[in-house]
Amino acid sequence: MSTTIAIENPGRTGATDDTQLNASFARQPILNRDGMLCGYEIKVRAPAWPDAPANEPASNPNTQAEPDAAPGRAPSPAQQMANAIVRGLVQGHVRGALTGHPAYVDVSRELLLDDAIERLPAERFMLELSPAIEVDEALIERILQLHGRRYRFVLDEVTQPNESFARLLPYADVVKIDVTRAPAALLPKLASVLKSAGKLLIASGVDTQAGFEAALALGFDRFQGYFFARAQTSLTRRVSAPRHALLNLLQLLAGDPTVAQLEAELKLNPVLVMHLMKLANSSGLAVGHKVTTLREAINATGTDRIARWTQLLLYADGRKVALEDDPLLQLAATRARFMELAIERLPEAGRDEADAAFLTGVFSFVDAVFGGSLESTLNVLTLSRPIQAAILHREGVLGLLLSAVEALERGAWDDVEAMCARLQPLTVEEVAQLGLMAGAWAGVADRSAEGLERIED
Repeated sequence: MSTTIAIENPGRTGATDDTQLNASFARQPILNRDGMLCGYEIKVRAPAWPDAPANEPASNPNTQAEPDAAPGRAPSPAQQMANAIVRGLVQGHVRGALTGHPAYVDVSRELLLDDAIERLPAERFMLELSPAIEVDEALIERILQLHGRRYRFVLDEVTQPNESFARLLPYADVVKIDVTRAPAALLPKLASVLKSAGKLLIASGVDTQAGFEAALALGFDRFQGYFFARAQTSLTRRVSAPRHALLNLLQLLAGDPTVAQLEAELKLNPVLVMHLMKLANSSGLAVGHKVTTLREAINATGTDRIARWTQLLLYADGRKVALEDDPLLQLAATRARFMELAIERLPEAGRDEADAAFLTGVFSFVDAVFGGSLESTLNVLTLSRPIQAAILHREGVLGLLLSAVEALERGAWDDVEAMCARLQPLTVEEVAQLGLMAGAWAGVADRSAEGLERIED
């Protein structure tokens, strides 16, 4: 999700330097064959250039970047744009939102030919080449140069082979195929040939479990899409006993339980007890001595923290996997934290509104866990009417914020802008920034008290 760096009139007399350019970023999850997070695609929203004067041509994003500016000479608009994008990609919020995973980022010809791109760590960034990129000897020479410096390339949005695809294929480690647009009859052959050539294959546009299984059968290695966050009717999405226990615990927590009631409920699930004891003994919640009983752990942690911790664990995969690699949990945690941060930027929003925003985000796709009717699940959770209306019908301020974060997850910048027009004073840049902050928070929120403490900040 996103960050920014302000734009004024670039490359003109009296213009500010490139440190004032704005670029925003959104992230989209990439999963491996086991359905676990293994990377993020970074969607870049570059600033719109001001209209050029009649006697000054507009910058063409597909033309070669000018050489570095001579000493004392202002950098060109192309160089300013490249510097702004690269600076945003390497700054702290983007790095934190990647949670240790590699980033796949679309690079224009202009950015590729600019020296600024070499500030991106080669081990952390995969460079995606659009099918519309102009391929000539200068571009091939630059790709070879960067390849020698250990940069890796992805052929992006492939639907079927063409001349540009053929020229770039020898230099690509990865091929991303849009399975929603590629001819169905061509996919098996194309996948087979590329796999034989040693290419890693990514299927993009995978938004259903059936689509995931079809791409898996064709030999794809990575999958991009939100199939994992959809309600499923297959056995893979049946409610497990631990999730039933979590739901029961949430219902109990909603009624202001006594410590004795909480203790009795927690004892029904030893896994929850183990997590809670670990949480209570973490440095962030230390009580001056080692917590050795469940009652002490409940008192040390507090019902509010236990409730939010339980809400996030509801989305955890039943397998023994690192929670930061669990795509559904990370998406739920990121969306909930975004909602909480964003509503605090709006007028007259207090603690109650922030709590409602968090709940709206965290339960906005609870049907992906339990299946069946979203409305009936929300009723079981005894959520308030404004929260239910926001989730079911996108009503009210909570509904607008939910629509904004969904647009951000898709990298649909025009939709984000439309939502911001109704959520003033929030701006697209702020929404993107909050998205990155939420993603970074989600990477630690479920591993230790550090993240859970930060919920309470």
